[in-house]
Amino acid sequence: MGVYVGIDVSKQHLDWAVGAEGIVDQVPNSRAGVRQLVTALGRIELESIVVESTGGYERVLTEALAAAALPVVLVNPWRVRRFGEGLGVLAKTDPLDARVLAMFGERARPARRPLPGPKQREMADLVRRRRQLIAMIVAEKSRLDTASLVVRRDINSLVQLLERRVARLDERIDRAIADDPEKSEQWKRLQTAPCVGPGVARALIVDLPELGSLGRRQITSLVGLAPFAKDSGKKSGYRRIRAGRAAPRSALYLAAMNGARFNAVLKEMYQRLIAAGKPPKLALIALARKLLTILNAMVRDGTDWRQAAA
Repeated sequence: MGVYVGIDVSKQHLDWAVGAEGIVDQVPNSRAGVRQLVTALGRIELESIVVESTGGYERVLTEALAAAALPVVLVNPWRVRRFGEGLGVLAKTDPLDARVLAMFGERARPARRPLPGPKQREMADLVRRRRQLIAMIVAEKSRLDTASLVVRRDINSLVQLLERRVARLDERIDRAIADDPEKSEQWKRLQTAPCVGPGVARALIVDLPELGSLGRRQITSLVGLAPFAKDSGKKSGYRRIRAGRAAPRSALYLAAMNGARFNAVLKEMYQRLIAAGKPPKLALIALARKLLTILNAMVRDGTDWRQAAA
């Protein structure tokens, strides 16, 4: 039985602890520091190396660990923080976070998933940049109502520039998908669903590479569309969704809104839920969950929408 190592990642350095009670050491968060850490970890009998997702500062580290065939697992920082608070660990320092990560690995045993390869990371970066530009366009357009004429002209000019950049990014993403035979086939297959367009298919392929490889409960939980119970004693509370991956969840919700109108299977389900007294938003979330399970089965079985829906 190996040990669990927790690595706290910051912009400047990496703090790592061997086990929850182990001594915490520190190396610079640079390629030289990462090489030093990988060499040190290679001498240890490991069960898992637990690393938080930190918006990109962990990328060099996780790539080096994966290249060295070391058992690295990326975890959600929110989960680890709540875990620490549940144990009464309210302080937050880098060495303490490293120990909490190691303890989280020992107690929670987070599942290891394959890390994205270079092409997958490149597509994810392009899609992330696209979302940033879309947010900028929405923010600029929201200023139009109260802007003076001269400012409106400047806003419209900037919006046109940003929209051209978005179109260029779409072309690059679509070329990257087309160059990958497996992803290209998935992209076409997903769009056989009447409510799934190129944007939704793109978001699912890039932000949800596990599509088709997990069961329906696992995939809905991963995306954050699985309802969680909130019962206590005689009280039966509302089931709510929480956590999960925001980007594919948003894409599926938009697809569900279209599906409630134009997809025969989802439209019938939506009307049935509304007739049963369900709030429209709850019904749309149920449609998004149903859509995800069908799309997951389509990718898994290599079928189109008509065959999967039947």
